[in-house]
Amino acid sequence: MSKLAKRMEHISESITLATSAKSKKLIAQGIDIIGLGVGEPDFQTADTIKVAAIEAIQNGRASYYTPTAGLPTLRDAVRERTLLDTGLVYSDAEVIVTDGAKNALYNLFQAILNPKDEVLVLAPFWVSYTEQVKLAEGTPILVNGQPEKDYKITVSELEEKRTNQTKALILNSPSNPTGMIYTREELLEIGNWAVKHKILIISDEIYGKLIYNGHEFISIATLSDEIKRQTILINGVSKTYAMTGWRIGYALGDRDIIKGMIDVASHSTSNPTAASQYAAIEALNGNQEIVETMRLAFEERLNIAYPLLAAIPGFEVIKPQGAFYLFPNVKKAATACGFDSVDAFVDGILEEAHVAVVQGSGFGAKDNFRISYAADLETLKTGIARIHQYVLKKMNN
Repeated sequence: MSKLAKRMEHISESITLATSAKSKKLIAQGIDIIGLGVGEPDFQTADTIKVAAIEAIQNGRASYYTPTAGLPTLRDAVRERTLLDTGLVYSDAEVIVTDGAKNALYNLFQAILNPKDEVLVLAPFWVSYTEQVKLAEGTPILVNGQPEKDYKITVSELEEKRTNQTKALILNSPSNPTGMIYTREELLEIGNWAVKHKILIISDEIYGKLIYNGHEFISIATLSDEIKRQTILINGVSKTYAMTGWRIGYALGDRDIIKGMIDVASHSTSNPTAASQYAAIEALNGNQEIVETMRLAFEERLNIAYPLLAAIPGFEVIKPQGAFYLFPNVKKAATACGFDSVDAFVDGILEEAHVAVVQGSGFGAKDNFRISYAADLETLKTGIARIHQYVLKKMNN
């Protein structure tokens, strides 16, 4: 008898975390690795947020369990921030605070999916979407975006994949890994299609504040009352407030679904870490200048890094509109450098050029790799220069 559950036969390790582990191993050997793989801001959490957590620890408020759905004051802060940012109104029963946005998604899939339920996953996609659906015994159905359409999916493409088992679709705008943003018109078409077919929209908006060069973020739930009722919003403080290590996410939507997520959490995590919750209250309610400071820094890095990456022979790059990733198609470069796959090319870049990026195969795009520009400008430029030099050297050998 196998030691592991049968479902584990189909689950893969997070490719982003695997890249991080491989990089750390080389760094431990004394190798100068430039890490452009992991998706987290290089900024520290703001001092005001740190102080809020410290005060909660010192006065004893962080010493005890909190409600499973999160502190009432934090749920209020989530609702107020959502109202200020989008105009959307949610009740207390329509909010859950979780151990990061990843945990919000996990709880959601556990709460809504039955065996054989299908979830439409728009590819390229964040690496954990498909695996979390599988863990909930659902079936991820890939809808593949094309570079000539900026990797965005149309209603006709969704309709081709829809079956009687289709339960939900995952929408991530701005996208990880492509950085592309759906327009109001595109979202309205998708939203109305989902309402018509009673398909739940899971809108992952974790990068919604990281928008560049005059582009606009629209939350799909704002487009009509019917679409809002059909949508679960997923968000958190990790990217917006440089709080990846604090592990606070949240979801808003249908109260029955939220209640199901709370029930799942009550038997798994019990509640999000108390000290982190007090920090998140300050992040959401406090001064928002750090958000714009980071956004401007990322925008500058994007505008400098994009042409540098696009200048590398064999690299085909679409300029992102949000998030903090570039996702070049590097198939031509990999072939010209003598590699039989982009995965092998990425390994070569790490082992020989000493730059860590993430292969696109884990995102459903085997010809691409993901590079994060959430690194300081000099590190970013040095990393891209190393990749460029490596490609030229391999091509000339």
